[in-house]
Amino acid sequence: MDDTSCSQALSSLQLWLDSHRPPSHRSSQTRTAEYIPVTSQTRQQQSLTERPATHLDKSTTTEDGGDNETVLYLGYGSNLSAETFRGKRGIRPISQVNVVVPTLSLTFDLPGIPYTEPCFGNVRYRNETLPRAEDYHKDHWSKGLVGVVYEVTKEDFVHIIATEGGGSGYQDVLVDCYALSGEPSQDVPLKPTEQPFKAHTLFAPSRLTRPIHSYAQPSPRYLKLITDGANEHGLPLEYQAFLQQIRTFHLTTTRQRLGSFIFLSVWAPIFLFFIGGAAAIFLKPDGTYPKWVAKLLNTMFATCWASYDRFFKKTFGDGERTIGDLDDAGEAGYGYMGDDSLLDEKRPLIERRRDKYGAVTTVEEIV
Repeated sequence: MDDTSCSQALSSLQLWLDSHRPPSHRSSQTRTAEYIPVTSQTRQQQSLTERPATHLDKSTTTEDGGDNETVLYLGYGSNLSAETFRGKRGIRPISQVNVVVPTLSLTFDLPGIPYTEPCFGNVRYRNETLPRAEDYHKDHWSKGLVGVVYEVTKEDFVHIIATEGGGSGYQDVLVDCYALSGEPSQDVPLKPTEQPFKAHTLFAPSRLTRPIHSYAQPSPRYLKLITDGANEHGLPLEYQAFLQQIRTFHLTTTRQRLGSFIFLSVWAPIFLFFIGGAAAIFLKPDGTYPKWVAKLLNTMFATCWASYDRFFKKTFGDGERTIGDLDDAGEAGYGYMGDDSLLDEKRPLIERRRDKYGAVTTVEEIV
C-alpha cells in the first residue's frame, strides 16, 4: 500500500463528506456578489520561475514554493463551483483566469462511495493510453483540460491541500496553462500558440481506479457542481456542452434503494466519525495527515469497496452505474431514458444560454 493510494482514498472521502455539508448562506450569494479580477500578465509571467512546492506551512510563505507571496492553483472539478470553493471551503481568490491545459484531460475514474457518489473528477496526462469501454460520454472530449486558475494565498493553498485529502502521496506539479479570452463562444484551441504560464495542481497517478475505466457515473449533485461552476466562469460553450451530456448515476430499482440504505447505514457513520472529526485532530500544519492515519483510512476505504464488490453489488444491484440507462451508442439499451427525457434535461441549459449568449448551436448538438 503506497502513499499515493492512501492520499486518493482520503481525497475521495473528503469529497464525499462535502456532499453532506449544507451550503452556507454566503455561498449562495458569492456567485454574483463578489467580483474577482483577472490574473495579471505580470503575475502569470512570474509563475515561469516557480517550482513545485514540496512543503508549505501556514507559518511559512516562501519555503520551496518560490518567492511569490501567492500561489496559482488550477481547479477543474467541483472547485469550479463557488458553492464549493468559496462557500464550503472558504477560499477567497485574489484573481482568476480561465485556461486550457493541453497536457491534461478530465476523467471521472476516482472511486467515491457506492450508491451515493460512485466517482469523482480526476486528471490524467493525455499521452496516457487507457482501455476504451462504454463510457457514458465521459471520454468524448478530445482537447485539453479546461479549468480555472485561481491566485490564492499560500495559507489558502495549504487549506486546499487539507480539503483535497491531506495525503502525503499527492504530488504538487506545475503544468503549462494557456489563458482563454473568457468569451464563452470561443472554441477551445487544440494547440494553443500563446505564451503559457505555470500553475500548481495536485496530481496523483490513479492507483485506486476501478477494474473498468469509465464504468462509474458521477452523481447528479457532483456533476451539477462542475456544470454550475463552468457556467459561472463562462467557460467555452463547447466544453460546457461536453459536461452537460455526461450521464449521471440514478437508483432505478427497489433492490438498489434497499442496498443503498443498508450500505450507507453501515459505512456512513464510520467515515463521518473519522473524516468529519477524529482524523482532523492529527492534521499537520502543512495540510497533510501522518502516514499511519492515511493508511488506516485507506484500509477502511478499500474494505468498503470490497464489501460492495463481494456482497452488495451481487445482492442488491449496481451502485456505480444506472441500471437500464442508454448504452454508449445512444440507443435505448434497457428503456430507462428516451430522447425526450434527454432533451428535457438539456432544455434549461439551452434556454439559459440563449438569453445570455445568443448562440446555442454547439449546445443543441448534444441533444
